Amino acid sequence: MGSSSIKVYVALPSLNEIDYLPAFIDCLKNQSFKNFKLFACVNQPDDWWGKVDKLEICLSNQKSIEYLNSIENLEIEIIDRSSKGNGWKGKNYGVGWARKTIMDQITRSAHNSDIIISLDADTTFGPAYFKSVVEKFKKHPKAVAISVPYYHSLTGEQEKDRAILRYEIYMRYFAINLWRIGSPYSFTAIGSAVALPVKSYKTIGGITPHKSGEDFYFLQKLRKYGKVITWNSEKVYPAARYSDRVGFGTGPAMLKGKEGDWSGYPVYPFEYFDEVKSTYDLFPELFLKDVVTPMDEFIQQKFGNQNIWQPLRENVKTKDKFAQACHHKLDGFRIFQYLKWRNSENDFSDEDNLIRFFEKFYVEKISFLNFNLKKLDFAQTSVEELDDLRNLLVGIEDKYQKGNTS
Repeated sequence: MGSSSIKVYVALPSLNEIDYLPAFIDCLKNQSFKNFKLFACVNQPDDWWGKVDKLEICLSNQKSIEYLNSIENLEIEIIDRSSKGNGWKGKNYGVGWARKTIMDQITRSAHNSDIIISLDADTTFGPAYFKSVVEKFKKHPKAVAISVPYYHSLTGEQEKDRAILRYEIYMRYFAINLWRIGSPYSFTAIGSAVALPVKSYKTIGGITPHKSGEDFYFLQKLRKYGKVITWNSEKVYPAARYSDRVGFGTGPAMLKGKEGDWSGYPVYPFEYFDEVKSTYDLFPELFLKDVVTPMDEFIQQKFGNQNIWQPLRENVKTKDKFAQACHHKLDGFRIFQYLKWRNSENDFSDEDNLIRFFEKFYVEKISFLNFNLKKLDFAQTSVEELDDLRNLLVGIEDKYQKGNTS
């Protein structure tokens, strides 16, 4: 099917986004690829109408609905989960439910070859973005999704910019180490940086509506189904923004970070990633018999002392299929859990771990920085120097991402 017959469906959850929507809509209007439709779910819990501290958000959401209804020359469908009586009820609410509601509605009428692009209202993107995604899937028809490269826009406010750069350095360091050890889960999950064919969404049974981290679980689910592309010629540019609407992610990290609390987003020692790699390397032996792995104690704790390898052996006939089953068992979430569990023994600072990483694997890159990396101090190093470090990590990650996509 040619790209001219493919339709793009934009999935946009919106909660208190009236300040960001005009710039977002301008990005839509400027797209060179015109065959698209916006699905916007303006949402909040219904009981917020009765809470004094939430009334301002409720009224903001009504302004968003009015604004979206006023837009001409764009195909827009508004899913109103905000007006009195329409909001979320009970425990099922949040961005995960908004994304699920939108994507479920899209798939009721869209063709399997059509494309869903997940975005957020505080994210901007260039005029060629939709076209680049359509062309990428045309070139890679077996791909199940794209984890689109991202780059947080700076604000000019020192506190915000310091927080977002610290967070992005954490994310890129994490992803680069997953690339380095050959993990199948080498991608960064950001809800505003995902695209997938409608067929993929239907095949995996849709998105699971977690209140936080739904994008992470969604991409992991897609990766277990097939190949997730990690490179695209066009990036997306999420905003640096404080937010407490979800339990973890960019907004909460920035809120805690401005208070100096980065304990939830540590720069793990690279040796812990190496331990995961050593376990990967033992999969061929584990296909034949039980052997000791660096992750054994963690596995015993998480899986209740059961032998996780024997059932996998019984269900596959080849080493390749066994390795795939092992990667499904020790997936991206388990890797994250392992690193967090292992980190209780970490005696190095975040800065020390980053310096040791560069000295071990990218010593030749250090000279590209405009400051002395050995003097790195996330609390004191200038925003300009942190941005320099961010950009160095972007360059390293870009090479890995391109290498994953021919």
